[in-house]
Amino acid sequence: MLNMNDIVGSHDIVMITLDTLRYDVAVLEQDNCPHLCESGGWEKRHTPGSFTYAAHHAFFGGFLPTPANTDKASHVRLFHGKHSGLRTHPNTWLFDAPDIVSGLAQEGYRTICIGGVIFFTKKNKLSRVLPGYFQQSYWRMNFGVTNPNSTANQVDHALKLLDGISEQDKLFLFMNVSAIHGPNHYYIPNNRSDSVESQRAALRYVDGELGRLFASLRERERPVLCLVFSDHGTAYGEDGYEGHRLAHEVVWNVPYREFFL
Repeated sequence: MLNMNDIVGSHDIVMITLDTLRYDVAVLEQDNCPHLCESGGWEKRHTPGSFTYAAHHAFFGGFLPTPANTDKASHVRLFHGKHSGLRTHPNTWLFDAPDIVSGLAQEGYRTICIGGVIFFTKKNKLSRVLPGYFQQSYWRMNFGVTNPNSTANQVDHALKLLDGISEQDKLFLFMNVSAIHGPNHYYIPNNRSDSVESQRAALRYVDGELGRLFASLRERERPVLCLVFSDHGTAYGEDGYEGHRLAHEVVWNVPYREFFL
């Protein structure tokens, strides 16, 4: 169990959401993801939201995906707002702000967002809300779901930013990876429809690109805590359902990992 009171202030923190990745898909590809799963496999958790906007609002409030079990004692939150009136665990880091991004900024962190899906585009008022939490936020058309090289482009941008950040600066880097979100059919040659298989192929692609980011982060002076998880899954015809923003187990069950670089 992580003690976030020891980590906040001493570590860089990286949070990566693998947008729309299903838990079952993540497990199927575990052995093919040497960067994401180098130190262990995925934990099954439940998301607080069935689509990107709702889930990320919860995440930035400190409500990360919850362990998929009935043992409430194991549901220890890494982050929790102060003065909530609720009992918290001694290992939980308490922030005196509306969200963890602002809370980390108050602790001297430089907060950076590299967006992916539509809710990070800043093209309208709604899509400015989530990136608006951060001191620096970035989105480009080639970071989005229509570009098969989106993760490579996001990682390239992150590496450029890291080159300009002092080793002494504390870093909170957030990245919303769009490649696994539909459309993902183009990760299988000559394929024209999204499926479990094309999402698996997209995850393999994403893992390969994130390896470059992890290698760069390992070179930083401060140790790095990585929190990597999905915001929700999606249905590919199960019980007649398609997509997400609906209540089905393939949407609510998400993969989750914590590891250090």
